Parts: sequence; C-alpha cells; structure tokens
Amino acid sequence: MIPFNKSLPYDIILGDVFAQKCPFCGIDNVLLPMKPSEVKSIQEGKKKLLVFPCCRNKLIILDSDNDYLLTNTIIRR
Repeated sequence: MIPFNKSLPYDIILGDVFAQKCPFCGIDNVLLPMKPSEVKSIQEGKKKLLVFPCCRNKLIILDSDNDYLLTNTIIRR
C-alpha cells in the first residue's frame, strides 16, 4: 500500500501522463515528462527522477500503481 502523504495522483490520457495538481506550485493538470511505458517500468522496480515542467522542482518516483506515484518526499499533509 502506498503511503498517502508521499503519493501523487496521476492519469494517462491519450498516451500522455498528467498529474492532477503540481504539489509545489499548485497548477492543475500538469503534463509530466513521462510515457506510459515508463510508468510500467516504475511498477516493475525502476526509479525515475521527475522534474515538473511548470516550476522545475524535482521528485524521485519510487513505485506506482494504477492511480498514484510513490515519491521519496512528503508532498501532502
């Protein structure tokens, strides 16, 4: 089970990966620089450095499921 305070909700729409909201600057529907195949490789155990295009803040993605990305940092309260 993914800890809620370190989770980032995401959606895959027409082959693009979107975060519902940037945890740093608060912009809605951020297009992430990831492909759906990268989400699958994260589920298989690969880590990924994610840089948000809106504010250039960084997170390391450790794991994922069908709805959330698990990060190394607490991003929710």
